[in-house]
Amino acid sequence: MSKTYGFGIIGTGMIGNFHAKAINELPNAKLIAAFDQVEERAKTFADQYGIKAYSTLDRFLEDPQIDVVTIGTPSGSHMEPTVSAAKFGKHVICEKPLEVTLSRIDEMIEAHQKAGTKLGGVFNSRYEPVNQMLKKVVSAGRLGRITYGAGYVPWFRSQEYYDQGGWRGTWKFDGGGALMNQGTHTVDLLRWLMGSEVKRISAFTALLGHERLEVEDTAAAALEFANGALGILFATTALWPGQPARVELGGTGGMIVSETSCLKTFKFAQPEPGDEKIIEEFGAPPIVGGASDPKAISADNHRRNFETFLKALDAGVEPELNGVEARKAVQIVLSVYESARTGKPVEIR
Repeated sequence: MSKTYGFGIIGTGMIGNFHAKAINELPNAKLIAAFDQVEERAKTFADQYGIKAYSTLDRFLEDPQIDVVTIGTPSGSHMEPTVSAAKFGKHVICEKPLEVTLSRIDEMIEAHQKAGTKLGGVFNSRYEPVNQMLKKVVSAGRLGRITYGAGYVPWFRSQEYYDQGGWRGTWKFDGGGALMNQGTHTVDLLRWLMGSEVKRISAFTALLGHERLEVEDTAAAALEFANGALGILFATTALWPGQPARVELGGTGGMIVSETSCLKTFKFAQPEPGDEKIIEEFGAPPIVGGASDPKAISADNHRRNFETFLKALDAGVEPELNGVEARKAVQIVLSVYESARTGKPVEIR
């Protein structure tokens, strides 16, 4: 029988609310407390959910009722609370991207390995039912030899979006622009569905539709996968009005395309009897979601993401989306930036 896990939330902004909603929907989880450096924000958030408020991190982490901590602070400030949580014996689920440099991610992974606690990432697009189904289809070999994989994030964010948060659009706290912040879910989803790592990248980045940003609002990259397939990554926040994120995979035996929660293409050289039922189930119009409004997403996939993490804790095994796995998407994004900066292809090892 599963135990009930006490949860604490670090970061009481927009993402913290998604975490709270997801936790409250889990039968084996109980939301205990929230931490924010600003006492008033911590109290307002805690009052909303009927939980304890902390504005001192050590006191929060000392709470014996907390087993698991979720982290939803700006990307470049994930490492410190993650490492501290490990020292206090807490498991951690950390938002994407795990951090903004590989060295900081490695410190997070090492801290939890030493403590014997678990570190999990958040890539909730994996847990969209259509993508769970597509993973099984690809793993079954129905695409034949995979020759192509692409991820597109044609989104829009206003100038106000960047201006209202001092950390947004900065290298230190955002770690990058459209690809690192908005596109990283699609980066992870593409490599996960492909079942093959990216081994070489050639890329361009630009700031095309915004002002006063240190980072890109548009990135385009050509990919070579370890299995020989070629592919594309494209992410932008400068494309009004914003369209659903899209993933395409194809090979000698078929082609699949999904947009957020919707199946757009599901065709095979060798059709199977259940294909029409799958098309009927997943072929509804896509939910635009966060394409133009970062608040317009559901907490359902966060819930599924957290649920999978708790199952791993129950079983005493490493989470499938652990720190090492979540690190890979960041490595791809940083390699895109390196290629764009140097004008040369980058090998990923």
